[in-house]
Amino acid sequence: MFYTCGPNEAMVVSGCGRSPPLMIAGGRVFVIPCIQKLQRITLNTMTLNVKSDKVYTRHGVPISVTGIAQVKIQGQNKEMLANACQMFMGKSEAEIAQIALETLEGHQRAIIAHLTVEEIYQDRKKFSEQVFKVASSDLVNMGIGVVSYTLKDVHDDQDYLHSLGKARTAQVQRDARIGEAQYKRDSVMKEAHAMQEKVSAQYKNEIEMAKAQRDYELQKAAYDAEVNTKKAESEMAYQLQVAKTKQRIEEEKMQVQVVERTQQITLQDQEIIRKEKELEAKVKKPAEAERYRLERLAEAQRLQLIMEAEAEAESIKMKGEAEAFALEAKGRAEAEQMAKKADAFKQYKDGAMVDMLLEKIPLMAEEISKPMSEAQKITMVSSGGSEVGAAKLAGEVLDIMTRLPSAVEKLTGVDISQAAGKTTRVH
Repeated sequence: MFYTCGPNEAMVVSGCGRSPPLMIAGGRVFVIPCIQKLQRITLNTMTLNVKSDKVYTRHGVPISVTGIAQVKIQGQNKEMLANACQMFMGKSEAEIAQIALETLEGHQRAIIAHLTVEEIYQDRKKFSEQVFKVASSDLVNMGIGVVSYTLKDVHDDQDYLHSLGKARTAQVQRDARIGEAQYKRDSVMKEAHAMQEKVSAQYKNEIEMAKAQRDYELQKAAYDAEVNTKKAESEMAYQLQVAKTKQRIEEEKMQVQVVERTQQITLQDQEIIRKEKELEAKVKKPAEAERYRLERLAEAQRLQLIMEAEAEAESIKMKGEAEAFALEAKGRAEAEQMAKKADAFKQYKDGAMVDMLLEKIPLMAEEISKPMSEAQKITMVSSGGSEVGAAKLAGEVLDIMTRLPSAVEKLTGVDISQAAGKTTRVH
């Protein structure tokens, strides 16, 4: 199964297939249960408070020294990690720290014994470097690296350091008094020398000031003459420049007027073109459009009339052809009928004539009886002739009219007796 550890820890896998043991600092590893074993060792930084109480120095003065050390097992160095695993595997972090502490304390005591109090007290950095160097070489063999070592405190129970401080204080005070006297003496001497140098410098300064004043006046006169010349030249150049500027301004004004005039002419030309286009758009174009519309309309009407005339002619032609065909067919039919009747007449002779007469008599009777059937009243007027002759004529007419309805009715089936009944006689 897989096991993991953080960067402040190392794993050691031993057993079957792991010879030498596998060491992993901050990672993961696969371990076969039962036949392989997994152990862990800490890589945390350990802070050690290294105390050496009443250690005799080289001159036999007992002092107490306290140092602070930071140590840790080096997991990145495989050799040191292997040494640490051989020496500390199965031990806790406190036990490892105690071993490192005792080693550092022993080296610290040994170094104190080879130094004087003054060397330890006055040069702490040198003492710390020696302890760090000696202890590192020894702890590396254990797989432990010394990250840092600092001397924290130095004291004694015999007031040796206090007495040493007093002597040093008296020496410092003496040196201070001597230094102050020397400083005052040097100060007076330097002050006199400074005063002498001051007076000399003052005289030299006044001479230099006079020379400077003279040089100033001469240089100023030369500068004034040059300045006046330059001023005159400048004024003339200014006037000339003013004239040139005025001339350039006038030229630019003329150019501006020319440009304005050119722009006015351009605007007028554009206005003329615009008005022509407006006239063309408002007058010419509508007139041309109207003319074109009327021409198209007239052309359409002409085409319409032509098409109507052609259609009418075609209709008349077709109608005439149809009528001619109908008349022709009718004529052929009548001719065929007349031919058939002629053949019949030839065959039956008198019987055919009688049959045709019988067919026409009803039509004749109908035509004769129409006026009489529509008449409301018939009046016979005598013109003043013989009454006997008129009476006789009237009697004949009435007799004919009396017999006529029955005969007509027999032949035609039309009853005209009502019309005969309406006849009155007028004398």
